[in-house]
Amino acid sequence: MPSTARVVLAALTWGVLTVAHAQTGPTLPGVTVTAPYTRSYGGYLISGNFRVDPRMPQVVFPAEALVKDDILSVQPLRLADNEYLVVQECASADCRMAHLVRVWNVDGAVGMSDGNGPIQHAPNRIWIKHENKYFIWLQRMPEIARACDACALWFQSFQPLSPPMTLYPTGQEAAANRALLESRPPQAVPVVQQTHEGSTFVVRFEGGATVRIRRMHAAG
Repeated sequence: MPSTARVVLAALTWGVLTVAHAQTGPTLPGVTVTAPYTRSYGGYLISGNFRVDPRMPQVVFPAEALVKDDILSVQPLRLADNEYLVVQECASADCRMAHLVRVWNVDGAVGMSDGNGPIQHAPNRIWIKHENKYFIWLQRMPEIARACDACALWFQSFQPLSPPMTLYPTGQEAAANRALLESRPPQAVPVVQQTHEGSTFVVRFEGGATVRIRRMHAAG
């Protein structure tokens, strides 16, 4: 997939999540942005070149495609107990399915690992291993009713592959709260404010959750 200043998530479909089914809906239109990198530090060009398209205000995406060896920095602030910040990447050219890259809850990055080992060593940085379409969004889910003695306070594991903008909890927390998830379908949260603070893109979601996002690209 060639590198380009046009990031097109033309096939990214909106899904309304239930435990058993995902429904598809509007398509995210293509957007062209030409804002340059803004700062150089430690051998990296650091950019806040991200966008939220007003026609689909729940999604944050890079204005230029992320490429191999980029580092995506995502710092969530003030997440509520029922909010989960998600990074996904398209699993195919038409983006009908997406890979889960990382999830944060109010406690921080959910305990997953990648090829470099546990993400707790760098919970807010993601090493990009190949060029692709990546997108960031916030989802609200029902608060866990703690129907089992060993259940955590928040969902701790999720299906790694699902339609775009769907997040399926798994594990004992999901099993113990299945009826609750089915009766109160999770909802994506719209962005209500976006700004650039130097080389950082800052978005505030409805309800107050804030995310600071940067892309670090090797200079030269």
